[in-house]
Amino acid sequence: VLFRSRWAWFVAATLLLAHTGYAKGNTEKAGDVLYLVIPLTGAVATLYRHDHRGTIQFAESFATTIVVTEALKTITHKRRPNGENHASFPSGHASVSFMGAAFIHRRYGFEYAIPAYLGATFVAYSRVKAKKHYTEDVLAGAAVGILSSVYFTSSHRNAVISPIVGNGVWGINVIKKW
Repeated sequence: VLFRSRWAWFVAATLLLAHTGYAKGNTEKAGDVLYLVIPLTGAVATLYRHDHRGTIQFAESFATTIVVTEALKTITHKRRPNGENHASFPSGHASVSFMGAAFIHRRYGFEYAIPAYLGATFVAYSRVKAKKHYTEDVLAGAAVGILSSVYFTSSHRNAVISPIVGNGVWGINVIKKW
């Protein structure tokens, strides 16, 4: 119960910070705030819960997201819609935001990730609206972030159910912590 109430506090603070930026008429600024708050919330959750394994998984996912995003920016050298530079593809803001949301989802459950996914979607929208990225840039960024969390993050729950496929064997593996 305490975690949920503190989680609610983080969500409220996030929405307040986003609203403050939006109230000033600056969608980009609100997106910049959420871009930081979403992954920070995932990292703080691991520390608050003394979830050392989760902290490591967060770090692996975050590092992979940054490295892949920056490598793709260098390789593609795509000009931004505003002409500012050639770092449009993929969106780093979307990559990091969706990595944070997907981490929370995979590690702690979808119910905790709903506000993070909504925030990450707003971040992606803010980048397109500010003419920093094209729609395909934020979609690719979201994919990079989500895939890195899916790859590195396991559930913190007591039971994990996963498929078994290989050598003509099909089944379901159930792991339960006692």
